[in-house]
Amino acid sequence: MNYSILETKPSVNYELLDSGDGEKLERYGEIVIARPDPQALWRKHLPAKEWQKANAYFTRSSTDASWSTRGSVPERWAIELGGLKFWIKLSAFKHTGLFPEQLGNWQWAEELVQNTKRSVNVLNLFGYTGGASLAAAKAGAEVVHVDGSKVAIGWARDNAELSGLKDKPVRWILDDATAFVKREIKRGHKYDGIILDPPAFGHGPNKELWKIEDSFLPLLDLCKQVLTSEPLFFLVNGYASGYSALAYKNSLGDLLKEYGGEVEIGELTIAEAGSGRLLPCGIFARWSA
Repeated sequence: MNYSILETKPSVNYELLDSGDGEKLERYGEIVIARPDPQALWRKHLPAKEWQKANAYFTRSSTDASWSTRGSVPERWAIELGGLKFWIKLSAFKHTGLFPEQLGNWQWAEELVQNTKRSVNVLNLFGYTGGASLAAAKAGAEVVHVDGSKVAIGWARDNAELSGLKDKPVRWILDDATAFVKREIKRGHKYDGIILDPPAFGHGPNKELWKIEDSFLPLLDLCKQVLTSEPLFFLVNGYASGYSALAYKNSLGDLLKEYGGEVEIGELTIAEAGSGRLLPCGIFARWSA
């Protein structure tokens, strides 16, 4: 077993400028935003005047949570990350439509697809705005992208068009993840790679309840039934669920027994510009043949 800390480093279009006191300061293209981050359990490096220059900041109180802006902030704007392009938007729940810490996972999956000598089918569950789907499609895979949010599906399709991948073989499916995989089992459809990026809590398009402590293992068992006889990879991400990467590693133990290969686990982080300090952003476990 390998334990890794994946770092998304500062780049032309994205950088973590500072963090601390439960907040983070980021630059997406030319727009600088400040928003809460409970993992930033340390003091800020930059002075308050630098934080006050942010174009937008997210505040939360007992009665309200919203973005406030200074000057003109576009409704959405485009940036490039990892050879892909994304529309950034200040959406509810402090999100921007992009999780930059996932860059290392995208590159890992992209490399696996590129290096194999056969066609590859990838299933991306809880696909959000499409980063992993676009990386796999760019590498040459056929992709099925599933999400329970109509808004997220539309956003992902816009990102595909923006990235010049509109004509790649990606199926965009608005559905509950568990319900979809059950139907795939009945249809006999199989996948060489599966990406599972579940929230701690959520709902499907028809109000299907998702609670990771109740729903994760049943879905994982279903996913294993739609793997091909020679699968390529299986990736599980974790956010704000309170679990260790070791827990996800253990959940992938059956794949090691049946197919061999290796499991790598670790943390997803973003490296702060200047200091190099790492902001923890999530955990992962990934199996590859």
